Amino acid sequence: MRSDSPWRVPDFRTLFSAAVLSQLGTNVGYVAVPLIAVEALDAGPGEVGVLATLSTLAFLLIGLPAGAWVDRMRQRRVLIAADAARGLLFASVPLAWWCGVLTLGQLYAVVLLGGCATVFADVTAQSVLPRLVARDGLVQANAAMVGMMAAGNVAGRGAGGGLVQLFTAPVAVVWVAVGHLASAVRLLWLREGDAPPARPPVGEPLRSRIAAGVRHVLGNAELRALALSASLTNLGSQVLNTMMPVLFVRELGLSAGVLGIYWAAGGVGLLVGARCARAVAARLGHGRTLGLVGLLLAPAGLLVALVGHGPWLWIAGAGWLLAMFKTGMDNVLGVSLRQRMTPEPLLGRMNATFRFLLTGALAIGAAASGLLGELVGVRPTLWVGGALLATAFLPVFLSPVRTRRELPEERTEGRTEAPREGSAPQRGPGTPDEEVPAGARRPGGAVREG
Repeated sequence: MRSDSPWRVPDFRTLFSAAVLSQLGTNVGYVAVPLIAVEALDAGPGEVGVLATLSTLAFLLIGLPAGAWVDRMRQRRVLIAADAARGLLFASVPLAWWCGVLTLGQLYAVVLLGGCATVFADVTAQSVLPRLVARDGLVQANAAMVGMMAAGNVAGRGAGGGLVQLFTAPVAVVWVAVGHLASAVRLLWLREGDAPPARPPVGEPLRSRIAAGVRHVLGNAELRALALSASLTNLGSQVLNTMMPVLFVRELGLSAGVLGIYWAAGGVGLLVGARCARAVAARLGHGRTLGLVGLLLAPAGLLVALVGHGPWLWIAGAGWLLAMFKTGMDNVLGVSLRQRMTPEPLLGRMNATFRFLLTGALAIGAAASGLLGELVGVRPTLWVGGALLATAFLPVFLSPVRTRRELPEERTEGRTEAPREGSAPQRGPGTPDEEVPAGARRPGGAVREG
C-alpha cells in the first residue's frame, strides 16, 4: 500500500534523485548551448531563434502520438533510454568542438533529436508519478518535483554561466551529457514502471487513442483553461528568453555569468512559488489560488522588457522572479489537478496533449522571437513577450477553475465535467470539488512544465 508521504516510497525517491541529476545537466545546457551559437559560431538573432525552435519542435511533431505510445510501453525502459540518448547526443558537441568540426548544423541536429528524447522522458515521468504516490501525497510529490526543478534552475544556470566563463561554452556542455547519463544509471533502480502495460482494445487505431486524450483535455472547461493559460505563459517566456543571450552578450556587453544569474533568479521564483503553493491553496482553495495569484503577479512580466544596465537589470530581474513565482505555483497546483481529473489509462495521452500544447508554444515562441528579432529588433520583441506573460492568467481567471476548493477524491474513469461557474462543487465521478521546462525549455533545457 502506498504511503501518504511520497518520501517513504522508494520508487519516488529514485525518480526524484534521477531528475536531480538530469536537471542539473539540463540547466547548464540552458545557458551553454545558445552561447555556443552566439559566441563560438557567430549566430545572429534569427539563427538563435531557429536553435530554440528546434529544441522544442519535437513536441509538435510527435507529442500527441508519444502519449499513446507511452501508455503501451514499459515506462521505466522509456525513461532510461531517453536519458541515455540525450547524454550521448550532447556528448558529441564538445567532442566535435575539440576536433575543430563543430557546426551550427550539428548543434541544430543535437537539440532536435534531444527534443525527441525529451518528449518521451517528460510524458512518461508525469504518467508514472501518480502511480507511485497516494492521493494525499500527490500535491506534495508535485511540489517536490517542481521545487527540485527550480533549485536546478538556480544551481544549474548559475553554474552554467560560471562554467562558460571558465572553460568556454562547448566544454560546459560536458556537464549536460554527464547529468543525463548519470540519471539513466540511477533509473535502473526504478521498479514501478517496469510492469507490462495494459493493451488497448484489439483493432483500436492509434488515431482514435490520440483523439481520446485530446477530447479529454479540450472537452473539459477546466483542463482547457489550464492548458491555454500555461501555453500563453510558455509562449511569452520563450519570446523573452530566446533573445536574452543576444541582448546580454551582444547589445549590453554583459558576461555569461550575469546571464546565468539573471536566469537563476527565475529559478528562485519557481522554487519559492512551489514551496508556497500548498499553504496558499489550503487557505484560499486550489482554483482561487490559481486565479488570484495570476491576477496579482502576471503583470510583472512587463518589467522583464526593461532589462538594461544599472538598476534596470535589477528591475527586470525582479519582474522575472515574480513571473516565475507565479509559474511555480501554477505548476504544482495545475499539474496535480489535471492528474487527479484523469483516469489512469488516459494519463499518458493527457500529459502528451498538454505537452503538445505547452511545449509547442515554446517552439512557436522561439520561431516568432527569432523572426521579430530580425525584423523589428531585440527590444520590441521583448515587449511582445512581456505582454504575453502579463495576460496569460486570463483563461484560468475567467474559467470555472477558480471555484474549485480541493483536488478530487479519486480519478474518474471517464471524462470529467466542470461545475458551472459560481455553483457549489459537486462530489461524484468527474466532478472534483476543488500545472515544466520547466520553466521554459530552451536548447538543452527544460521547465518549466506546467
